[in-house]
Amino acid sequence: MRVDRLRLRNFKCYEDADVSLGSGVTVIHGLNGSGKSSLLEACFFALYGATPLDRTLDEVVTIGAEEAEVDLWFTHAGASFHLHRRVRHTGDRASTADCTLETPDDTVEGARDVRGYVVDLLRMDADAFVNCAYVRQGEVNELINASPSERQDVIDDLLQLGKLEAYRGRARDARRGVQAVRDAQAERLDSLAEQITEYEDRDLHAELNALRTELSSVEADIDEFESNRETAEQTKEDAERVIEQYAEKRAELDDVEATIADLKETVTETEREREALSETVADARERVEDLDERVADLLADTDLDADPGTVAVEAVRERRADVAEERDDVQDEHGDCRTTIQTHASEAEAERERAAEYAERAEDARERAAELDGEAREAAERVADAEARIEDVEAEREATREAFADAPVDVGEAESYRESLRADLDDVRERESDVKGDLQAARAALAEAETLREAGKCPECGQPVDGSPHVDALDERRDAVADLEAALESVREETADLAERVDRADALVDAESDLDRLESRRRDLAELRDGHADTVESKRGEAEAKREEAAENEERADAAREAAADAENAADEARSRLGELNGRIAELKERIGTLDDLADALSDRESAARELSNARERRESLAELNDERRERLAEARERKRALEGEFDEERLAEARNEGDRAEDYLEQVEAKLDDLDEERSDLRGRIGAVENDIETLEDLREKRDAVRERVDALDGLVGETEALEAMYGDLRGELRQRNVEKLERLLNETFDLVYGNDSYARLELDGSYELTVYQKDGEELKPDQLSGGERALFNLSLRCAIYRLLAEGIEGAAPLPPLILDEPTVFLDSGHVSRLVDLVESMRDLGVEQILVVSHDDELVGAADDLLHVEKDATSNRSHVSTGVEAEAAATLD
Repeated sequence: MRVDRLRLRNFKCYEDADVSLGSGVTVIHGLNGSGKSSLLEACFFALYGATPLDRTLDEVVTIGAEEAEVDLWFTHAGASFHLHRRVRHTGDRASTADCTLETPDDTVEGARDVRGYVVDLLRMDADAFVNCAYVRQGEVNELINASPSERQDVIDDLLQLGKLEAYRGRARDARRGVQAVRDAQAERLDSLAEQITEYEDRDLHAELNALRTELSSVEADIDEFESNRETAEQTKEDAERVIEQYAEKRAELDDVEATIADLKETVTETEREREALSETVADARERVEDLDERVADLLADTDLDADPGTVAVEAVRERRADVAEERDDVQDEHGDCRTTIQTHASEAEAERERAAEYAERAEDARERAAELDGEAREAAERVADAEARIEDVEAEREATREAFADAPVDVGEAESYRESLRADLDDVRERESDVKGDLQAARAALAEAETLREAGKCPECGQPVDGSPHVDALDERRDAVADLEAALESVREETADLAERVDRADALVDAESDLDRLESRRRDLAELRDGHADTVESKRGEAEAKREEAAENEERADAAREAAADAENAADEARSRLGELNGRIAELKERIGTLDDLADALSDRESAARELSNARERRESLAELNDERRERLAEARERKRALEGEFDEERLAEARNEGDRAEDYLEQVEAKLDDLDEERSDLRGRIGAVENDIETLEDLREKRDAVRERVDALDGLVGETEALEAMYGDLRGELRQRNVEKLERLLNETFDLVYGNDSYARLELDGSYELTVYQKDGEELKPDQLSGGERALFNLSLRCAIYRLLAEGIEGAAPLPPLILDEPTVFLDSGHVSRLVDLVESMRDLGVEQILVVSHDDELVGAADDLLHVEKDATSNRSHVSTGVEAEAAATLD
């Protein structure tokens, strides 16, 4: 991989930067704090985002800016890529607004997808990138200071050995899982064996035979007792049948005796009823005669033309219906008349209310018109007040504008004029400072020359006056001091003049501000005046409208009063007609009452006549019924005598004794059968339980055999997973040892190349990446026992050795990223810096495609194929990058 170009906008200290990078060694040079490392961080940020930098997105955006952009162009495995990230800072936090990666085949979008693509492309994540190729500022000793296990994990991951450990971990997890399953199955096998032993110890088949024998005996007893119970039940049924037959005859005799008594009583009651009916016949005859007289009297009060003996209820009711219909018609008219009265009265009341409402509205409108006239007068007064205030503001504006009468600029130019004067004043003050410095230097040189002259030495070259060709320089230096003093006085006068002109410009700017303020005030007052004028016109118009509204409401009130009078007259006419209808209704109600009484009397007469006829018929019917009852009474007495001759009391007593004995036996046998049935059920349940236990035993034996086969299979699988785990471990150990040997060789080559110290014989790296330094005398040292500069070179050598190992291992299939050294000289003295230069040169000679070195050390500049110089503007606090001849010139000046 090679970084080709980096473009920044508002990234940290860079407002705008565009840098091209080539192959070979590129040194990024500049003073501390100038922003060199930020260029590398931008490359790293483009590839992996802000999190691996231990920074937030807020920190990558230039202070005061809303967005930051980073574009990175790079080449990898012969293909070109363009990566773009844009961060937007709005509100309290920053977020990634755009992240795209243009590949030769497609475009990847989104921070997460881009980071995943980069990791797959480079075959290393951010941590691996840092540990392999990016020696960050202040972290030069980080890898060497790491514990052996941490260093082992880092280097194994870089060499892709971590995958073997992951595979070994998976195999270990699989072995543990299989072992857990095998142990569980073994425990299950033991449990099944214990259960089988428990069942076999019980001798289930013998237990089953004994229970079945006991069940047969109980069932035989049950059959015997059930047979005896049937015999007892038959004896009881025979006795009950005899008792029942005697009970039926006794019941029949009782019924016959009761029938005889009932018939006697019924005959007597019927005779009494016939006597009562004789009285009813007499009463009914008398009522018929009274009602005939009542009918004749009521008929005389009606307009019916009929004889009292022949008039019919239907005729009376028909006449009554005619009169009721006439009454209903009159009542309907009566209701309509009342409705008319109510309608006209309501209409009159509503019109009176409307008249009052219109009168009230007219009064309200007149009052509102008066209020609006007053509001219009107040608004007119405010219009006059606003116009007066506008005149005052105009006068003040004219007075303020007088400040520009003799000014060198017009209104609106004061601000730019003041800025120009301030710039001139800054230039003059800078010139004054320069002249002061020159004057101080000239005075010091003059004093030194006078001292030398007094000592008899040349003031120009310090040689004795006798041998010096420059003895007249003292007068020249006095003249130079005088010239500088005159120049300083002139510059000071110019400074005072410019300061006075700046003060004048400040006053003009203030006057412009006052004019703007007064103009804004005048516009506000004009708007206020126009608003009040609109209010005057609006209020007057509203007042006139209210007066018109009052007149309209007065007219409506008069019309409502007239309508109320008309409605009241119509109601009086309806009330007169209502009186006439009330008299007619009373007359018709009286006629209806007479017809109702006549109809009731005729109906009562018919009812009395029917009652008389019914009583006579009932008396004759009762006489016939008593004749029939006397015949039945004779038959019942004959049946009673026959039943009394059929009773045998001894046979009945014997049947009762047999029934009692059978019932006692049945009570005893039922209890015995219940006990035997319970015992049989218990035996059947125990037999079923034993049979189930036998089936369970057979199932347990089958499960035991199946689990035993499963355990045997799992034993084999455990062995296979153990072998697989050991294989991955052995393979990782073998590959690590091979890499350790190669890394140790490369580390010694690199350390010998850059260190060149006869004090150390060799470096040793064991299988756990534990580092040991051997001195010439054979004494062992740990890396942390070296001096700071030696330890830094040792770590740089280790990093470069790892880089070389990866490059040789990959064999060009996927080139590694650039080797990046960020301030590698921070822990080095001048002698060690020279060795670092040798290290960089050696890496280039070994074919590393691109090396990027960030440093403020001038000695590294000579090792560069390309040079980038970074400077920061002290005023704007922004960094910029120069290249080529400009960069070399800037580096020389630094």
